[in-house]
Amino acid sequence: MKKRLLCLFSTATLGLAFTLGAAPAHAQQAKTLRIVPHADLKVLDPTFTTAYITRNFGYMVYDTLFAMDSHSKPQPQMVEKYSASDDKKTWTFTLLPGLKFSDGQALTTADVIASLQRWSARDNIGQAITRAGGKWEAVDANTFKLTLDQPFDLVLEGLAKVSSYPAFILPQRLASQPADRPLTEVVGSGPYLFKRAEWVPGSKIVFEQNPNYVGPKAQADGLAGNKTPHIPRVEWRVLPDSNSATAALTNGEVDMIEQAPADYIDALRGNKNVKIGVMERAQGYIILNQSMPPFNNEKARQAVAHLVDQDKFTAAMGYPDDLRMKYCATVFICGGPNDTTAGAAPYAKPDPALAKKLLAEAGYKGEKVAILLPTDLAYLNSATLVAIQALQDIGVNLDIQSMDWATLTARRARKEPIDKGGWNIFLSAASEFNVDSPISNTYLGAVCGNSLPGWPCDKKLDELRAQWIAATSSDERKRVLDLFQERAYEAFPAISVGQYSRAFASHNSLKNAEKIWSLPNLWVLDK
Repeated sequence: MKKRLLCLFSTATLGLAFTLGAAPAHAQQAKTLRIVPHADLKVLDPTFTTAYITRNFGYMVYDTLFAMDSHSKPQPQMVEKYSASDDKKTWTFTLLPGLKFSDGQALTTADVIASLQRWSARDNIGQAITRAGGKWEAVDANTFKLTLDQPFDLVLEGLAKVSSYPAFILPQRLASQPADRPLTEVVGSGPYLFKRAEWVPGSKIVFEQNPNYVGPKAQADGLAGNKTPHIPRVEWRVLPDSNSATAALTNGEVDMIEQAPADYIDALRGNKNVKIGVMERAQGYIILNQSMPPFNNEKARQAVAHLVDQDKFTAAMGYPDDLRMKYCATVFICGGPNDTTAGAAPYAKPDPALAKKLLAEAGYKGEKVAILLPTDLAYLNSATLVAIQALQDIGVNLDIQSMDWATLTARRARKEPIDKGGWNIFLSAASEFNVDSPISNTYLGAVCGNSLPGWPCDKKLDELRAQWIAATSSDERKRVLDLFQERAYEAFPAISVGQYSRAFASHNSLKNAEKIWSLPNLWVLDK
């Protein structure tokens, strides 16, 4: 296997100079960080989409009021000081002095309030704050407060939320736009500027250090601390072909591959010029469109769940045995704070006969089912092919539609029937910060009426989630957690296909790669 891959690296290198192109003169003079992102960038608004490429873009150009450190503890980021009343119903925050947006305009609480209101329209925790009677109000240009009708312990966790959706702060004029329409203008207060004039869709995304960035004094740690970059210019080089990307890394033409191709990891481990690091734990998911037949029927979703062999799925993704689990029972994260086996037993092993029976009971009679097959993410492509075979084996009439991931993320937002551009099934993956609790889990944390692709809705889960949030003791919270998972194993807002660890690959010339945490926090890197 290694000989085949190394041979491929050499072959791919012949054309690599034409793929990457020569660096412009100013980039040759200054240090430039070149990474291969996991996908192409199409949507620029991280409050509009859950796509990780857009989230990662957000962390380059925006900042948050609080941020998680490498111990998953929320730390003040754009906030100088804060306080909470004893009953946790009133929270007061004061901004760091001197905050500015990348266009030079002062950042005030008017921008913060508008941004948090837009975020609350999309995010699970933001919506939970609203349901608890939460109101964001400016005291003056530098101080704002949150008042609630009910105690809410997760305010800081929400403001420091890592993913889907981070509470990024935008100028008021942009944050006042509807959250269900993607913004195209980019003005933030993060560590980098987006160089739109140098953006080549499908090829290159460029960032340069933001001269107006103001951050906390604390040293960078995880996603918290001062984010002043060590490397002033960053280029995302889009190389969807795994062989080309890996050749570029081994030859030193790029510094990092954000998501190392799973079936290349063992070969890369044998290369003295390359380091493999673990960025985060993750779970793969089957997402079913619950707004239309057949998967608006609970039995049809249970049928698909009975087809899942987690070992088969994660093996197909190509991850080495030390980076994947053969079976994970929890709908959260195995090894995480909410790990539980409640409700999992009936689905521990695949049962195609039962799946076929349940699908018939759901009323399925051979109608066409559209499944979206990503062509440029090898691990999801392979996992989707496993799902396709399992579904076809029980008689599902599949319409297999191939497309790149950027197109898929736009397509999955469409709610029309499949003959008008809609869909029924796609596979995705979620990082541990989008999985690990009843409220942070993107799909299990979504209340009825959400805007997530698939549009899951289960009133019982909504009730149990509210009980989990309101629990006042660890024993009560654990009791409700188990009930929540038991119901999740009946309703299936999403179906886990197994847990694995996402790995990145970096060239040995890159310094501080061990500080990469959870996502590409590129400001920590140097060379």
